[in-house]
Amino acid sequence: MMSPLIAEFLGTTILILLGNGVVANVLLNKTKGNDSGLIVIAFGWAIAVFVGVFITASISGAHLNPAVTLGLAITGDFAWSQVGAYMIAQLFGAMLGTTLVWLMYRPHYENTNDPNLIKDTFCNAPAIDNKFSNLLSEVLGTFVLVYGVLHIAGAAVGDTPASLGALDALPVALIVLGVGLSLGGTTGYAINPARDLGPRIAHAILPISNKGGNDWPYSWVPVLGPFLGATLAALVMNFIG
Repeated sequence: MMSPLIAEFLGTTILILLGNGVVANVLLNKTKGNDSGLIVIAFGWAIAVFVGVFITASISGAHLNPAVTLGLAITGDFAWSQVGAYMIAQLFGAMLGTTLVWLMYRPHYENTNDPNLIKDTFCNAPAIDNKFSNLLSEVLGTFVLVYGVLHIAGAAVGDTPASLGALDALPVALIVLGVGLSLGGTTGYAINPARDLGPRIAHAILPISNKGGNDWPYSWVPVLGPFLGATLAALVMNFIG
């Protein structure tokens, strides 16, 4: 049986492969799904979460997201000693997943001249650049996700360590779908620090045709926002339930 760290790495790889894959399908030129819009992206990401959670739930608890790992640690349902290793596995899984998307869609990257569209297939960017509003969007979106996950996993202080089971994959996916459809129009709803940072690093180092800058001045928002949202969700879980 594979180790929890390998499961987190592979699960996050598949999450980003399918998640950024649907973004590439919608945004890149000459794809079958070109210009099919946010609704397709939101459903694609929800299915990506479903698949990632389903295949890793029984092994690692299917965090696949440093914000989820942090939230479980704050509620006392995940060992702090494992937090760093889980987050590193998730980050590298995200980098591999987005690299596979680039390899698969490489001819379409070569036929896409807009560097912003190319970057958007890797990492997030705000619809309107307002750091306070952008940060608030990520905090609220992640709060909904992590608070929902904590309830689904049965996380509460004093319980045995919580984890997601395979049957929890669908409700978690539905939460992500809801966040995407309702709250995703402002920043693209990273709600996962590894989901943005890993692909942003990959975008910086891969020899991608027609790419532009990496927008590092914005990169702290989809990292800090999810961590703040997860912390808030865990505190609410601890004190209110």
